[in-house]
Amino acid sequence: MERPHVFDPLSPPAPSPSPHTSLPPDRLPLPGELTAPLGYDAVGIPGCHGERIMKCLPRVGCVFADDLRWWWIVPAGSDIGVTWPPTTSYAVDARVGPGAADARRRDPSWSGPRPGRPRLIHRPGGDSPYTPPIPLYFLACRLAGSTPHWSLGVGA
Repeated sequence: MERPHVFDPLSPPAPSPSPHTSLPPDRLPLPGELTAPLGYDAVGIPGCHGERIMKCLPRVGCVFADDLRWWWIVPAGSDIGVTWPPTTSYAVDARVGPGAADARRRDPSWSGPRPGRPRLIHRPGGDSPYTPPIPLYFLACRLAGSTPHWSLGVGA
């Protein structure tokens, strides 16, 4: 499975957007004071599980919510080697809206107009926007009644 982006620790960091430029309208925007040096994706989990998951996690990063899902910000590539349960939506580059130019990169559950865009409902106390993806993955699997499945990749 090819990823549209790959984090390369040897390349220079991408320039931060200036205050005069905006993110694409379909990407979840992080609060300006938080940095995401690893890039970021989003994991959408049915809203009925949101509070329960938040109480179980050792650390919670930025969380957004719309009328159907809670969106957890995770480091880019948190889908590599794992199979997220079918009840979740994995959004590369945190593109969750209907306006994503590349349909492969937006939330596949977005099936038309919704009353509102996801809004930030939780901001972390520290300077990292990320929710640890491994505990989130295991909680998502447990709530979905699915067995966690991952691969170590070639040569592991």
